[in-house]
Amino acid sequence: MSTLRSVYPRLWVADQDACCSGSPECAVVHACKIPCHQRAIGYTKSLAREHPNYLARADAHDLWLNLIDPPGPLFQLESFRQFFAFAAPRYDSGQTLRIHCNQGESRSASLALLLLSRHMRILPQHSYAGALAGYMALDPGCRPGQGLAQFLAQNWQLLDCGCARCQGAGASN
Repeated sequence: MSTLRSVYPRLWVADQDACCSGSPECAVVHACKIPCHQRAIGYTKSLAREHPNYLARADAHDLWLNLIDPPGPLFQLESFRQFFAFAAPRYDSGQTLRIHCNQGESRSASLALLLLSRHMRILPQHSYAGALAGYMALDPGCRPGQGLAQFLAQNWQLLDCGCARCQGAGASN
């Protein structure tokens, strides 16, 4: 049984069972190494860090992120920059956005939180703790993994959207 939760208009969080291909109406962020990133790139065990799609691969309607949910903060800021570069313009243009990971609780929910806080400015922006508290009211199914939560808290001020609109709004951060 798949989990698919609407957390904001046109923004959905899902688990692996709700994985699908993106379309002109709905862009999909696949926030899991196994099986999505592996299938999209065509590898089974690990991928060389030098590979051009090591962190992510995007096409018109899908973004495949090489993300795992480790107990320690083993993430790279570039993964989140690629997420914003894909998700923000698609959401802003009117597409529905579906973000999924394996269980639909940690990576997918955390990416939705980032979009709502750091790009759309719907949630508090000053700290991860404030944004998380606001997000939990929208999505009680959110359960960020320890490593991801630690990474987001430590790097909150570096996790900006980077789009022209948000750069102009930087003073209100």
